[in-house]
Amino acid sequence: VFVVRAVFNAVQLSFYNWLILPPTADFIGLDNYQELLADAVWWESLENTLIFTAITVVGTTIVALAAAVAVTRPIKGAGFFRVMLYMPSLFSVGAVGLIWVWLLNSQFGIINYGLSFIGIRPVNWLGDPNLVIPALSLTTIWWGFGFPMLIFIAGLQGIPESLYEAARIDGASDRQVFFNITLPLLRPTILFVTVTGVISHLQVYGQPFIMTTGGPGRSSYTVILYLYEVAWTSFRMGYGAAVAVVIAAIMAALTIFQFLFISRRVEY
Repeated sequence: VFVVRAVFNAVQLSFYNWLILPPTADFIGLDNYQELLADAVWWESLENTLIFTAITVVGTTIVALAAAVAVTRPIKGAGFFRVMLYMPSLFSVGAVGLIWVWLLNSQFGIINYGLSFIGIRPVNWLGDPNLVIPALSLTTIWWGFGFPMLIFIAGLQGIPESLYEAARIDGASDRQVFFNITLPLLRPTILFVTVTGVISHLQVYGQPFIMTTGGPGRSSYTVILYLYEVAWTSFRMGYGAAVAVVIAAIMAALTIFQFLFISRRVEY
């Protein structure tokens, strides 16, 4: 009731010129979608969002998998390291944004201070149009890899130990075991992590809103910032609904693509 009806109403609303101020609701058919396709700001925000999503999903998957492999080894204090690696996921987006604005500051940030020891001059992470998206992705990877790490830990624990024993008896190296046993059998887990990651990061809002407000210029302007602006700043609810419908369609298309190329079964 509360989900399906809301989605239906949003799709219906996208065919109207629905304004809050003044309150009007005129049926205009596909005009909102035609305007969206011709809007350069929309295409720029979509490009920024797709680049951010690609960097963040790949980075989060790699970091989470590496962390999961590390803490599932028989080492002393593995439980403590799991807690410490997961802890950033407990922070709010506001706290994460403020922390990383300080860390990435071009004048007194700790990251630039550390880079100075290897001869790298201060980098304007959040003020350079070419670096702001990678900087936001770095922030998000640090903040969000904890939950995927737990999913990978569960996936690793579900792989039969007999497969590893047989591989070691045959003389397989750790690298061969990882790429020929661990990685193929983690495909369902990787699918889950990447699908949920793409859906989540396509809706990124808090990090750019707090850290850059979409700048410099529109270099970190995302589709949800765009949606917020047209719906709650310009009060164009019909046009905002059209934006939301298109974003949902993009998410669905990317999810189907991932299922087609990652979800093949592995027999063992």
